[in-house]
Amino acid sequence: RMTSHNMTWISYPSKNLAFSSPEEIEAFIASQNIISRLMHCYIAFFVPTGLIAGICILIIFIKNYVQYKAIENLDLLLLHFTISNIIMIFLSFTVLPRPDYLKATQLSCNVLSFFFNFAYFNSHYVLILTLLMLLLKRFPARTALNKATQRPILCLGFLFIYAFCLSLTGAVLVGTENYHVEADCQLDPLFARPEYEIVKFTFGFGIPAFLQILCFIFLLAKEAPAEAPALQQHIRTYPAAHIISTTIFICRLFYNIMILFRTTFKLQKSIGTPKNELVMNIAEIVLFCESCASLVFILCFHK
Repeated sequence: RMTSHNMTWISYPSKNLAFSSPEEIEAFIASQNIISRLMHCYIAFFVPTGLIAGICILIIFIKNYVQYKAIENLDLLLLHFTISNIIMIFLSFTVLPRPDYLKATQLSCNVLSFFFNFAYFNSHYVLILTLLMLLLKRFPARTALNKATQRPILCLGFLFIYAFCLSLTGAVLVGTENYHVEADCQLDPLFARPEYEIVKFTFGFGIPAFLQILCFIFLLAKEAPAEAPALQQHIRTYPAAHIISTTIFICRLFYNIMILFRTTFKLQKSIGTPKNELVMNIAEIVLFCESCASLVFILCFHK
């Protein structure tokens, strides 16, 4: 059974200091130092690299479009993926105050969360669409699915609406009861109801990860037509999508496991420990690092 919609009882363990021994104080200081160093490392190295790669990708795509007056279907999907990740990088600046948190009203925090989730859902589902398109290049079939992937703008429009609806659902599940109250803000708000994390895990990781695995099983297990290139050649032709797919799966698996742990604490009416808080913060930064790395992979490996 879900907890009450009233989440006013919840707070970060670091804000409820009740140390009973010097060891606990030392452990808390160590965890604060770790998250602070990770944040500085992310802002100093990953953010500039990711943004430069993203801007270069946009310039190349625009230049190609101006030159050829057309854009390939695969390029269009990767352009959409790039824009989603650039948005996520800009929203990641909310980690700047760590080990403390951004101060904002619950309404402002909910708005930030909405845009973050919109980019988050968009990036993962457009990757699934990309993998599906590559699969149909290797296994051509006269199906409605094949016809749909030949019209990427229509597919992207559908994904846009789908991601918008999921993000709106998330915003509703964050709760609007205390919208004027100032709170410690994370892009996945701590004061959100447990249903928020369950919906995010299911639609933001569970379903897309299942589709990713399905695409890879199909790619590896199904016998290709005689005229199709060898599997190694196919992967070498489109390395960016496969590298990004692996990176997203690993980073988001870690992040979503931590999201589920946080949900179990909420259901138990517990705020957890400073160590739990530290690992959740690490998972969030790992997620943002994945956005930066994905843009670098597109720039380096996509022809």
